[in-house]
Amino acid sequence: MPTLKTYKIKTKGKNLFLRVAQGHFATGRSHTNYYIDVTLQKSRLSEASAVAKELVSFYNKSTIVDTILCLDETQVVGTCLAAELTKEDFMNMNAHQTIYVVTPEQTSGNQLIFRDSLSPMIKGKHVLILAASVNTGYTAKAAIEAVNYYGGMVSGIASIFATADDCMGYPVHSVFNPKDLQDYQMHPSHECPLCKKGEKIDALVNSFGFSKL
Repeated sequence: MPTLKTYKIKTKGKNLFLRVAQGHFATGRSHTNYYIDVTLQKSRLSEASAVAKELVSFYNKSTIVDTILCLDETQVVGTCLAAELTKEDFMNMNAHQTIYVVTPEQTSGNQLIFRDSLSPMIKGKHVLILAASVNTGYTAKAAIEAVNYYGGMVSGIASIFATADDCMGYPVHSVFNPKDLQDYQMHPSHECPLCKKGEKIDALVNSFGFSKL
């Protein structure tokens, strides 16, 4: 079983740093030379709060947010972001001074749906999509389509790590991006240069983490 070298990239923010492992990793649609580990940012309150404080500056003065749609198990970050957006010392565009924090249900066909108890929190609402990462954009696109289908309005896309600046015409704002990893690479699986060199895959990765091979 391979040993993965992991380390933290520190930033100027307290409790705000990026954990990464370097190697050869495969997602469902691409291969990359870095695994971006956002597990603790999604589950530890201090780190989730630090992420929210970074993201809030993109939205607190110019964007109406009624609902935060949490993808990739980002509910803790979403709750912290909702708290930041509704602080009294912020110029919040949200007229109701409260925000719903919801998670979609995923079908076996990878479609995102909302049950009748949740759909009123989407219909007619300005929805900010929150993801752990936006790389291929497949999950973010599914979220945009779901929000539109249920009658909501997408306010934007926020992410802990992202390789894209927009998705389907909507801006993507992230705490970290490939500029934090100068040699970061991501390729479609059939175009992976590491595979062409004969380098074996170290681990399979998804939004839940990685599994070594």
